[in-house]
Amino acid sequence: MILLSGQINAIFTDFEKAFDKVSHTLLRKLTDRVDDSPILWIKSFLCNSLLRVKINGFFSDWVDVISGIPQGTILGPILSIVYINDLPDMCKHFAKVCLFGDDAKLYKHVLTDEDHIALKNGLTILHSWSDKWLVRQT
Repeated sequence: MILLSGQINAIFTDFEKAFDKVSHTLLRKLTDRVDDSPILWIKSFLCNSLLRVKINGFFSDWVDVISGIPQGTILGPILSIVYINDLPDMCKHFAKVCLFGDDAKLYKHVLTDEDHIALKNGLTILHSWSDKWLVRQT
């Protein structure tokens, strides 16, 4: 049996309102990987929608839906995964990332000060990625 010294440091995050906040810039991520026909279909699924709210019998004005993935659909969770799926690749040189739904866990086996700094750099990358793709983490 091999015993390792050190510790595992982990940072747990939750992407706030992940389905509601997914920016339609998701289409930019897809254009490099998917042919035009499915992109046009996904664009029509996500874009050009309107919504309004009813409170006490009164309706608000109609507004454009500029972010979010329709919930209760089969395609919704798939698009959400596509949206965050590049995050582990962004952090892989600094720490490991596990994704589950709208949660991300960043972790590293810490033996040295350099390992601690690498984990901190991974967190900086995660934060930059969140800012770029308009996903708030809690």
